[in-house]
Amino acid sequence: MRKKSELPTKICAHCALPFTWRKKWARDWEQVKYCSERCRRAAPPDRSPPQSG
Repeated sequence: MRKKSELPTKICAHCALPFTWRKKWARDWEQVKYCSERCRRAAPPDRSPPQSG
């Protein structure tokens, strides 16, 4: 088992606070941008064009 200080961290795209890796994010850690559901909802919507197909 790893110590919490050894886990990878990121900076939240909304609140700019650091957050650490969680087991529930193991499969998609590269795509995680926000530290919580609250920050994800409060962030402005992504302006990427819709994907057709």
